[in-house]
Amino acid sequence: MSDLFLARAIHFDESDRNVFHVPARTGEWCVSGGFEFSNWSEGDLTGKARQAFANGWMGVETFGRVTFVAVTKAEPFEVEAITLQLMRHFVEIYGAPSSEAARPVAEEEVAQMMELCADHAPNTLLTVARELSDTGVRESYRFIEAQDAGIDQFAVHGSLDDEDHSGHSH
Repeated sequence: MSDLFLARAIHFDESDRNVFHVPARTGEWCVSGGFEFSNWSEGDLTGKARQAFANGWMGVETFGRVTFVAVTKAEPFEVEAITLQLMRHFVEIYGAPSSEAARPVAEEEVAQMMELCADHAPNTLLTVARELSDTGVRESYRFIEAQDAGIDQFAVHGSLDDEDHSGHSH
C-alpha cells in the first residue's frame, strides 16, 4: 500500500488568532471544509466569516480554521480517526440523520484532501482560496514547496531521534 498523506495546521505567527473566529490548533489534521459554506451567499461573507470562507482550512479537532497546512504522512488509523471525527461533526452540527448517512460524506472529504496532498512532498505548504460563483463555492489551491518557504525547521512531526529507534527490534 502506498503512503497516505494528509495535512496538518501550521502557524508562522499569531495572525490566525486574529482573523478567524476559532483558530485551528497547530498540528491538528485539516480538511478543506468547504462544505461549511455550501449554503452561503454574499451576505454571509463579512468580517471573520469572510476570512474563514476565503482562505481557511478546517481543523478536524477544533473545527477551527487555519491559513496554512503542511503535507504530512498519515497512518491508516489516523485517516480513520479523522473520518470518524468528521462523521460525528456532520451528525452533531449539520444534523445528518445518522452516522451511517454521514460516513460517506466524511470519507469523501478526507479522500479529497488525501488526493490534494498525494502529489506533494512532506512539509509542502498548501493554501486555499474560495470564491462564490454562479455554480456555488469555487476552491483553488496553491502549493509552496518546503525549500522555497524555508520551513525545514517547522517539520510538523517526527525527529531524527524517533526514526533512530523505530526500525530496531529489542
